[in-house]
Amino acid sequence: MIRTGDEYRAGLRDGREIWIDGERVSDVTKHPAFKPIVDIRSRMYDMQHDAKYKDRLTYQENGETLTKFYKPPREKQDWNDKVDIVDAVMKDIGGVVTRVGDETIGEVWSLMDGRDVLAEFNPEFANNVDRHVARVLAEDIFHVSANTDPKGDRSRAPKDQDPDMLVHVTKETDAGIIIRGAKYETAAAYADQAFLKPTVGAWTNEELSDYAVGCIVKMGAPGVKHICRSGFAGKNSPADYPLANKFDEVEALVVFDDVLIPWEDIFFYRHTKAAQFIRSTLHRYSAFPYVLRLLYVADMMIGAAMWNAKQTGLEKLQSVKEKLADLVCYREGINAHLTASIAMAEKSPGGLLMPQQSMLYAGRVFACSQLPAMMHIARELCGGQICITPNAASFKAEGSGDWLKKFYTLNEKWESEDRRKLLAFARDLLNSDYAGHRLTFVQFAQAPHFNHLAAVYGSFDFSGPLDFVRKAADLSDRIGSSK
Repeated sequence: MIRTGDEYRAGLRDGREIWIDGERVSDVTKHPAFKPIVDIRSRMYDMQHDAKYKDRLTYQENGETLTKFYKPPREKQDWNDKVDIVDAVMKDIGGVVTRVGDETIGEVWSLMDGRDVLAEFNPEFANNVDRHVARVLAEDIFHVSANTDPKGDRSRAPKDQDPDMLVHVTKETDAGIIIRGAKYETAAAYADQAFLKPTVGAWTNEELSDYAVGCIVKMGAPGVKHICRSGFAGKNSPADYPLANKFDEVEALVVFDDVLIPWEDIFFYRHTKAAQFIRSTLHRYSAFPYVLRLLYVADMMIGAAMWNAKQTGLEKLQSVKEKLADLVCYREGINAHLTASIAMAEKSPGGLLMPQQSMLYAGRVFACSQLPAMMHIARELCGGQICITPNAASFKAEGSGDWLKKFYTLNEKWESEDRRKLLAFARDLLNSDYAGHRLTFVQFAQAPHFNHLAAVYGSFDFSGPLDFVRKAADLSDRIGSSK
């Protein structure tokens, strides 16, 4: 059953405990820091009922209308459909959102591939995974990821410091387990549930197995407290900061103060092997939509830079063409990795179809590592006026407005208001505090750069290059197997 935007909003009014700027939030759907992004998620739900988009975003199964966002991928068309629906959403909302559910449900699909590992400890935990994948699809649940702990002093073992620095189990009951600790999460305050799992190697021995827990946590459950960072929405005029006011996906330190996790919501517990498994496969599917989002960031940079060059006629200069071509190469490099990962997709151990792993992970390294340099090129093409242009109110005010209209009007095509809007968009994309926040988010949202490289190393088949060189260099058999 696909939800409507109103049904999603109603689900958030469950008494959940949310704090921001020192104040308790009474209704997350109406608070100025959250309303814009809740409206975006609501729009996505409503798009599934919109005749213009319904056939693109949903499909029929056993008489039910279901969302393609959460459909487990079993054939290449499923991945092509996911590319298509993300394209529909991004172009409809006019921006980029990352944490809207489709990119995090893939983390649970990874557990479907590890059913045998989970069943070693308790077969019911493996069944819980199947049930949750089916439930998210059937109920159209906004599902996010609970990943990063505060961690504390990493030179010390978890139990040698405040034990709550890492989420852990404190008690077993007939109803389930009790957990304490905290996680940083994006979008948690306005999501339905999160997949909580360990992040660091503290669970690598049995003594610390209380930290080896993976489960579903309802974001409105008793004891769950959302302590959010300050929002960007509402701080400045939407006319001057159009992206920050619409697409800020607020992060929170989510505290778990003795939260009961029912047995049916547990995927693994006191099972260090399962914890290690999920860390090695977590992004097997979710890296795809994550990298796909950066394709649209690239499009925004190309569009802002090209329009800026065209307004003054600078696009005819060879030096400008070369910088624009650099941005295009970045965009098409991302596109090539994603396209190839679908074309070369491979069956997973659990019978799903996963994007070809080394191609996908190499694409993630390329997209994330080159983003700062691409933002710099786009900033150069947009020029210094993105940091010195007065705000929209000054363009309207008596006494300053006429002067700004005079000096910001270029010709009969580019009057001051269009030029101001373009500069404001580019500033928010490349130069604002929101732009800096988004850059840092991209660099760490799926682990830091060295982990991205480790994923490439772990997924690439080195036997081809090794055999090629063995033969080309006429090496002897004494050097061993290429495997």
